Amino acid sequence: MKPRLNAYAIAPQMIQAMLDLEDKVKNSGLEESLFHLVKIRASQINGCAYCIHMHTREARAHGETEERLYLLDAWRESPLYTDRERVALAWTEALTLVAETRAPDADFEALKDQFTDEEIVKLTLVITTINAWNRISVGFRSIHPVKAVHAVA
Repeated sequence: MKPRLNAYAIAPQMIQAMLDLEDKVKNSGLEESLFHLVKIRASQINGCAYCIHMHTREARAHGETEERLYLLDAWRESPLYTDRERVALAWTEALTLVAETRAPDADFEALKDQFTDEEIVKLTLVITTINAWNRISVGFRSIHPVKAVHAVA
């Protein structure tokens, strides 16, 4: 796989707008562990290796466990996630797959037991932002850092 183009170099003002949104979303007040889990789960669904690489490294640096990262794509079958994380992950999947799910009422209603209305908006913007980054990275074939010993020709 090789990159198609470098959006950062070609349209720096547009990418800066995304970076500014990312900064606002990251500093929205939602717990950092939830922020990382949502970003990783959406990136798994979208098949974005670049973002999975980035956000799993960040999650580890902020104390996330290997076990929770490994089991994230099977979160429904694992007791390692809190009720708050579970409804956030369900909402992440619903919005990431919105063309299929149409954002079910049940998933939205479940949020109300764990999040305030303001937090629901913030969570939705986290999901929206990572989905945008996934589309940029997958669309332009961004390549995550690779150690030479692991690189495949």
